Amino acid sequence: MSQWFGPGQASLTKAEIDLRVGGQYHLAFAGPDGGLNQMTGVYQEVKPYTRLVFTWAWHSTPERVSRISIELTPVAEGTELSFVHDRFFDEQARINHERGWALFFSSLDRLLTGGSL
Repeated sequence: MSQWFGPGQASLTKAEIDLRVGGQYHLAFAGPDGGLNQMTGVYQEVKPYTRLVFTWAWHSTPERVSRISIELTPVAEGTELSFVHDRFFDEQARINHERGWALFFSSLDRLLTGGSL
């Protein structure tokens, strides 16, 4: 996670993860401007190797809880990942998260395909 989690030049500085139903996580990453971004959530569904569902809230706006669902499906070429982030506070929050996740997944893709981060 420390090799890809964080948009652009951000770097993961904290990852506390209790990966079980009802368990919590706390992630933090430092941005290029030195600012610290933190998020927390609770795991709602944990099915090893197939499905993960958890809440997502920024430390700065804890009342704005959204949800992330991840499904992993074996395919001939490897594994297909389905990622859904929903239940946003408003449309602007959805747009902002879409932009951020695009950067995160671009970093993950580079890592998995052997490119440089």
